[in-house]
Amino acid sequence: MNAERVIGDGAQRNAGPVPVTLPLNHRFVQPEKAVKSITDMAIWEKSEAYMEYTGFIATLNEAIKGKPLSVDCNVSENVVKIMNMLEKIYKLIDEFPPIEQPQRFGNTAFRDWLAEVKNNSTLILQETLDPKLHLAIPEVKVYLEESFGNATRIDYGTGHEISFVMFLCCLYKIGALQSEDNVATVFMIFNKYINIARKLQKTYTMEPAGSHGVWSLDDYQFIPFIWGSSQLVDQPKIYPPVKFLEDEIIDKYANEYIFLSCIKYIKEVKTGPFAEHSNQLWSISAVGSWLKINQGLIKMYKKEVLNKFPVIQHVLFGSLLPIRRFPITH
Repeated sequence: MNAERVIGDGAQRNAGPVPVTLPLNHRFVQPEKAVKSITDMAIWEKSEAYMEYTGFIATLNEAIKGKPLSVDCNVSENVVKIMNMLEKIYKLIDEFPPIEQPQRFGNTAFRDWLAEVKNNSTLILQETLDPKLHLAIPEVKVYLEESFGNATRIDYGTGHEISFVMFLCCLYKIGALQSEDNVATVFMIFNKYINIARKLQKTYTMEPAGSHGVWSLDDYQFIPFIWGSSQLVDQPKIYPPVKFLEDEIIDKYANEYIFLSCIKYIKEVKTGPFAEHSNQLWSISAVGSWLKINQGLIKMYKKEVLNKFPVIQHVLFGSLLPIRRFPITH
């Protein structure tokens, strides 16, 4: 690996990427769980991983502000390769159709699908990443494998979503993605991931992880609402924000704005009054500006997801996203 490769480091107090260099002799490791008790949460909140992760979300949040999905953005060769990889994973779902079983939720065919993804993760990442980066595969592949749900419980939640965003963060840290890929990372790669997650949820009737969506805005996701609300800042077509509840607006703009595609998905999979089945989102609709909604969702995400032991106990830490304390510079 080129010792002079400069990569994005989202750690600096959420201020966005600062140049760091991955040393030539960098040792990649198998990521492991490190938050094993409530008292470990304090270590997590002061860790490099936490600063990197929250900084990464903030950086991409800024990159897509006010932009529809159809915006003309830089699409690098590596973005195309990652999209091809995710398309293979998406199509693989069709090869493992749900089986007939007595229980309604948690179709066990999901286990076979996920086993196939894990069996092939090294190979598909070798096809996707530059050979210079193959030493990183044993570390980054674990984040990808953990992005789609739990095979034992056949459930999916914000912890799995965290794993995929950490996977993306690692791709930046090894130099597979660069700052000019920021918009495409959200609008193409992350959007494709959300489509995979939705297809898995529907195909295998996956349970929401945790207490039925207690850690998320809908039953499964949170980050699409953060990045999706950033897209809607200064967009007069969906203003005031309460308009996101209107069916006509949803149908017209779901393909342009991630937030509206989330609302459309909720309305497809849930019945009854929106105010009852999605009370938090209903409350958000009363906020007067998308910027305030976006800022509020970031705070809420830190408090309701990143600050919750039942979620963070499953997070994995390695050399790229370490649990060690973030160095404070004066």
